[in-house]
Amino acid sequence: MESKPVRILISACLMGKPVRYNGTALAVGDEIVQRWQDEGRLVLVCPELAAGMPVPCPPAEIQQGNGEAVLQGQARVIEQWGNDVSREFLQGAYHALEMAKKHQCQVAILTEGSPSCGSSYIYDGHFSGTQRTGQGVTTALLRRHGITVFSHHQLEQADDFLRSRSQNSSKAEQMS
Repeated sequence: MESKPVRILISACLMGKPVRYNGTALAVGDEIVQRWQDEGRLVLVCPELAAGMPVPCPPAEIQQGNGEAVLQGQARVIEQWGNDVSREFLQGAYHALEMAKKHQCQVAILTEGSPSCGSSYIYDGHFSGTQRTGQGVTTALLRRHGITVFSHHQLEQADDFLRSRSQNSSKAEQMS
């Protein structure tokens, strides 16, 4: 009996959807992503759009913390002109988690640098263009729930990870 391939939650903007804050996409046109798409593994999500935020909208950054701190109520997501959009970012993160659970996604490929989806860096909260180590709100929530998150710069690592999981589950099935 062959197991179904692992489903992958992926930022909609990476698949060419113009849903980023500035109304653009960040399509990754990569052969790995194309293969995953051909295999029917991809589940598209845009946390901000799911939370009802408009496109385009002002840029937003996490101030005084990272995504985990936002989840704990210790940091805020603020738009460039001062509007607090923390509630929307939390709502979007929980929507992404629901989608991941519904489709049994064990892995997510999210847009680096985003206050929702950043997995290794976000912006510094001062709208200066300065990056700092940290993760976005959606990434933090998915990781809390055991979903492995990679950025769109880590497609080969994600593919290797998925292949190793697939091989391990095949071996386990053969032993049972």
